[in-house]
Amino acid sequence: MKKSILVLSFLSLTISCFSQKIENSKKELKQKIDNYLKETIVVNEIPGSAIAVIKNGKVIFEKYYGKGSIEENTFSDENSIFRLYSTTKLISAVGVFQLIEKNKLSLEDKISKYLDNLPKEWQDVKIKNLVTHSSGLPDIVKFEDIPYTLDENEKWVRLYKKPIEFETGDHYSYNQTNYCLLTKIIEKITGLTFEDYVLKNQFPSVKKGVVFSANASDFISDRVIHHVFNFKKKKYERFNADHGKIHNSGSGLNITLKEFIAWNERLDKNILLSKTTKNSMWSQFEFKNKKDDFLYGWSVYSTNNLKSFGFSGGYMTAFRKFTANDLTIIFLSNGYKYFNVEEKVINHIAGIVDERLMDKKLLVEEEITAAFFKNDIEKAKQTYFVLKSKNSILHFEDVLNMIGYTLMNNDRLNDAIKVLEFNLEENPKSFNAFDSLAESYFNNGQLEISKQNYQKSFELNPENANAKEMINKIDGMLIQK
Repeated sequence: MKKSILVLSFLSLTISCFSQKIENSKKELKQKIDNYLKETIVVNEIPGSAIAVIKNGKVIFEKYYGKGSIEENTFSDENSIFRLYSTTKLISAVGVFQLIEKNKLSLEDKISKYLDNLPKEWQDVKIKNLVTHSSGLPDIVKFEDIPYTLDENEKWVRLYKKPIEFETGDHYSYNQTNYCLLTKIIEKITGLTFEDYVLKNQFPSVKKGVVFSANASDFISDRVIHHVFNFKKKKYERFNADHGKIHNSGSGLNITLKEFIAWNERLDKNILLSKTTKNSMWSQFEFKNKKDDFLYGWSVYSTNNLKSFGFSGGYMTAFRKFTANDLTIIFLSNGYKYFNVEEKVINHIAGIVDERLMDKKLLVEEEITAAFFKNDIEKAKQTYFVLKSKNSILHFEDVLNMIGYTLMNNDRLNDAIKVLEFNLEENPKSFNAFDSLAESYFNNGQLEISKQNYQKSFELNPENANAKEMINKIDGMLIQK
């Protein structure tokens, strides 16, 4: 009897210790994610954000940071509604496949089956070409004579006159026209507005926290403000553009993090789509060029040969499913000062949660980037050399180039020149390093030295058409002087 009690006591103690270890491990994981996010937010001065990590069907991390509105001094919390921008397209793609599952639509259907008065060149474009951005149709947002403010009917009149960009199905080319047309087709099939169709079929019991609006000026209770940093005034300002209802299917969904988590759960549990249909949606589209990599409405990513599916929007939001790892990560934010981080944040957090998804090069590049934005150039160089010495097999030309361009685009031209000069010192045989430095000199009005660097770039790569074009342009400017 005493022996049994002793054994039970030992087992109880063992289980208790094991449970304690698990709890400590969970706390440590949460702390690692939190520390990383706080550092990223500080470096890039992100106004507000919301992040969720779902592992094995359970939310293991959910947190809100910063402000929904700097001007109104409101904070990001579980009621905050973030506009998804192009991450909306994931929800729209699911909507398309719900109709396919009900045999109301086929990927092989021509769009002319549902839409009248299309240009002759558009007639053979299929549903699959819209979903995969392989249509070749003219992009509605790229024409000066088709502004966002134009009447919708007039937009189509003008767009129908634009030439096809490439042979349908040849390659991937991201295009807003595709989802504008999907809106019209969904409405024709269902007899509902696109917005009502999505809400009814993907958010049936939701009372609040999910709203369609591509107008940043609309007042929506609890919606966070989209902030844009003005480098001349050195402060964040409100983004007020109205992209119009026509873009709701491509970039107009506004949602709380909690409702996005719930949507993901319905997707995982095969409530929104059957497992077979999801696998069809997540299958590879065969482009004619045999090069591009894209699924049906979803981007495909690869980390250490492990694939994940998702999309990002507005350089502020991203959603990613690592299906083989049973991991989903959602990142929502409302602005950034220097550079967008949505994809990097997801990749980094994935590596924290699952070591198989750790991208060593990405981690080092993030450290280098942070060093150049947190410190003066000379101190950043010291950090760079330390990291380089520890990672001798890695190459950092691209990240230095990116840092230089980011500084150049954010009204820090002198710093950009210093970084790009340093990049050339590190990569003296790179035609691209010469080309980028030449551009920074050109933007600074240093025409002679800009020309010299373009010439070096052209010597290293005679196929660099940009260098040749810029040399001729500078020659013309020097003659006028």
